[in-house]
Amino acid sequence: MLSLKILRVARPTDRLTEVVHFYTEGLGLQILDQFDNHEGFDGVMVGIPGEAYHFEFTHHRGHTVGEAPTQDNLIVFYLPNQLEWQQAVARMKKMGYQPVKSYNPYWDNNGVTFEDPDGYRVVLQNADWSL
Repeated sequence: MLSLKILRVARPTDRLTEVVHFYTEGLGLQILDQFDNHEGFDGVMVGIPGEAYHFEFTHHRGHTVGEAPTQDNLIVFYLPNQLEWQQAVARMKKMGYQPVKSYNPYWDNNGVTFEDPDGYRVVLQNADWSL
């Protein structure tokens, strides 16, 4: 059994600046760290300071990685507080990100789905999640 302390979700992108903008200005995450030209890689880690997860987006100079493989590649943020959820959705729309119909209709019941610049989808789910 794994005993996790920190979870990092790492993913390459061809649109590093635009992706970081989506996750910071749109979703409200913060830049935690970044690097430039580390053996040909540029990268930015975003998250919420003190939380046990963050996202790392990297770009390998001179290489192309393409877009999301399917419309069902998701990151889901559970926001049980109605006001916080509404504010998050409104912030995304204000930044110019329009909701998309979810590939799996389940996510449209209590959530709103947005597509990042690479086509990966983020669901803002107005629900609590527990085991």
